[in-house]
Amino acid sequence: MLVERMRAHTSTIFAEMSALALRTGAINLGQGFPDTDGPASLLSDAAANIQAGINQYPPGIGVPELRAAVAEHQRRFYGLDVDPDTVLVTTGATEAIASAVLALCEAGDEVVTFQPYYDSYAATIALANAVIRPVPLRPSGLGFAFDPDELRAAFSARTRLVLVNTPHNPTGTVFDREQLTLIGELAAEHDAVVVTDEVYEHMIYDGRPHVPMATLPGTAERTLTISSAGKTFSVTGWKVGWVHGPGELVSAVRAAKQFLTYVSGAPFQPAIAAALGLPDSFYSGLAGDLQRKRDLLSGGLREAGFTVFDTAGTYFVVTDVTPLGFTDGAEFCWSLPERVGVAAVPVSVFCADPDLGRSLVRFAFCKRDEVLSEAVSRLVALRAAAG
Repeated sequence: MLVERMRAHTSTIFAEMSALALRTGAINLGQGFPDTDGPASLLSDAAANIQAGINQYPPGIGVPELRAAVAEHQRRFYGLDVDPDTVLVTTGATEAIASAVLALCEAGDEVVTFQPYYDSYAATIALANAVIRPVPLRPSGLGFAFDPDELRAAFSARTRLVLVNTPHNPTGTVFDREQLTLIGELAAEHDAVVVTDEVYEHMIYDGRPHVPMATLPGTAERTLTISSAGKTFSVTGWKVGWVHGPGELVSAVRAAKQFLTYVSGAPFQPAIAAALGLPDSFYSGLAGDLQRKRDLLSGGLREAGFTVFDTAGTYFVVTDVTPLGFTDGAEFCWSLPERVGVAAVPVSVFCADPDLGRSLVRFAFCKRDEVLSEAVSRLVALRAAAG
């Protein structure tokens, strides 16, 4: 009974692999959620808000405190001058992305994005009856990068949106200023709107900077910037995100968003507003702790025999399973929980061209150290089995 354009999107790999991990008792390094809670002040503020009766519909655009806090956050970290009235609170970044695509794309319009991509991108583009134009990210040195010529070739007279995710899930790539400038120039040349998914903005390692596209010359007037509280504050289940940009673009997003969930997160929104003002030590501590976890898991995966690609941001490590004698990452992931008691996700499911990531597998390192250490000890058994 499902419409044809959604038949390829009947379930998410995250739900499937998490269910498999639960069924087998495996350590779940597949779905990207932390196994610890966020800042104590944030949790206590939310609990106090619930007890204080902040439990009914918030304003449709979000509570004023959170919209002002998002604007201040953008000024504080990136020097952006954001009007709180152009900030829209959403049910997570996923809804912000969906609302932008649904609001701005007519049937047949084209959306340029990078593959592998977070799986909601392709599903949302299909919902809008638009056309995805994926640009490959291929191993380059220790990480992943796109070919500028392939990016140029993806644009056409029908390009309506460019969907950019940096830091990038699943590859862990962080686009630099030169790469982002080229994206912005091509968007301007084709009069396309840029939608940036920046949910991992505070999870960048080794001293690399995060460069929001809205900070680039001539790009802010066509850019919708999206982020959320879930990753930064380890409250992924709260599903509170936001989008900001030019007033006319945000108004379009709001028109679609109000008929998806209308509003959500009443007691959480003012708590997140306060948390966004936490001192710099919180943000630097978050990145430092995750960088250490990245190194713990990456080192263990190398010891286990995987080819491990560099992770510049996010909390994911991408590996190649070929050295272990496997050629298909999906088959590897479906058998891994039974083999050694660890769950991961195949990168091929994030690609329009499955061959692009056929032998690649993603692991999440946003877990307690003891969990990562136990997972590594189990994965090392794979190398012994491979001979």
